[in-house]
Amino acid sequence: MKTLGRCPDCGQWGTLTEERVEMRPEGYSRYAPGGGEPPVPLPKIVSSSEQRIKTGLTELDRVLGGGVVVGSVVLIGGDPGIGKSTLILQGFHELSKRGKVLYVSGEESLVQIKLRADRLQKSSGDMIVLAETQFEAIIEHAKKIAPIAMVVDSIQTVYTSAMESAPGSIGQVREVAAALVRYAKQSGIAVFIIGHVTKEGAIAGPRVLEHVVDTVLYFEGDKGHSYRLLRAIKNRFGSTNELGVFEMKGSGLVEVADPSGLFLDEQPRGVSGSVVVAALKGTRPILVELQALVSRSYFGSARRTALGVDPNRVSLLLAILEKRAGLHLSDQDVFVNVISGIQIEEPAVDLGILLAIASSFLEKPLNPSSVVFGEVGLGGEVRRVQQAALRVREAARLGFKRCLLPKRDEEGLKEETPQGHTLEKWPEIIALSHVKDALGWLT
Repeated sequence: MKTLGRCPDCGQWGTLTEERVEMRPEGYSRYAPGGGEPPVPLPKIVSSSEQRIKTGLTELDRVLGGGVVVGSVVLIGGDPGIGKSTLILQGFHELSKRGKVLYVSGEESLVQIKLRADRLQKSSGDMIVLAETQFEAIIEHAKKIAPIAMVVDSIQTVYTSAMESAPGSIGQVREVAAALVRYAKQSGIAVFIIGHVTKEGAIAGPRVLEHVVDTVLYFEGDKGHSYRLLRAIKNRFGSTNELGVFEMKGSGLVEVADPSGLFLDEQPRGVSGSVVVAALKGTRPILVELQALVSRSYFGSARRTALGVDPNRVSLLLAILEKRAGLHLSDQDVFVNVISGIQIEEPAVDLGILLAIASSFLEKPLNPSSVVFGEVGLGGEVRRVQQAALRVREAARLGFKRCLLPKRDEEGLKEETPQGHTLEKWPEIIALSHVKDALGWLT
């Protein structure tokens, strides 16, 4: 028998799945017969709010939507060494205060986990640790322990005896994940799954792995920096826009309650190309520094590089500056970077990107005590954004004196003003209707 690592049809590597073929009686199925509820008309279904368990880590609870839902399955991915196991160990230490939890390790020995727990000072008698890779044995132990939550670290090391392929293969990962989902729904136990990532940054294994779970979290960060970001790309029980921020220290992960202060800690003063923008991550306003560098291109075509923002959006804003503001940038290399490595997708940072590029090109810095936000249309108009009052309040909390925002948002600012706040206590409001108006504030 010839071993195939590459599919002869599609040409991709690692897509072939080995499955055992057995002669079985007619009508046999290896899956247990469904014992679910009979079909019910939609109006007769009694709805109830999902029951959540607080993990004790505020940032993790925020990304999960307020806590982990009973019977849900959460998949956590991230680069090797980024801190996934540390995050789970700290979270399960807090969860163990509410009941027994089961930590299943397929990669580390019990002694290694104990050493990490001692270093983090997160040892708990109600945290049961199991070093096992056979799925059937894991479930038997889980039934005896009856924990409120269980983690499998990692799913690529677990195998089921129903298949003969090696652990980590596509078939094994798919079958184990589906079986864990069935077990979580039947038992009401919250299950966390830690997954490896590929060199492209996606969770390794079949794409169905992300489809069958309830929540998919990515734990990421630049290894050159101490902070880590936790974000959701799928959440059946909450928003996918929330962002959790942690700082990695010798004692473990420390929650960052004020990410804006952290991201602006080293903001330069009086430097062209530096602008502070007010962005929203779910319900949380975050102020980050956005930098741009514009220099003459000495090659055939100008370079356009963007980190942390959509490169296509940057190209669009460059065209707006050319057409609507008269800045000739076709022969200029343009580099845009969001300091801290955070990713910002919302169009509310358009005005900040535009001002940073113009500031670097004209060598005119923006007042460092200013905050900018607003969407920019193709006609050069500055359009309103959501939750303007929330952004202005965050700027006021951090001591900024001036806020450049869309004119429509100034008109509706009083309606969005939170109770107990007055506009007199907030920064100076500069209402803008066109990009030319914004360029006038560069000094």
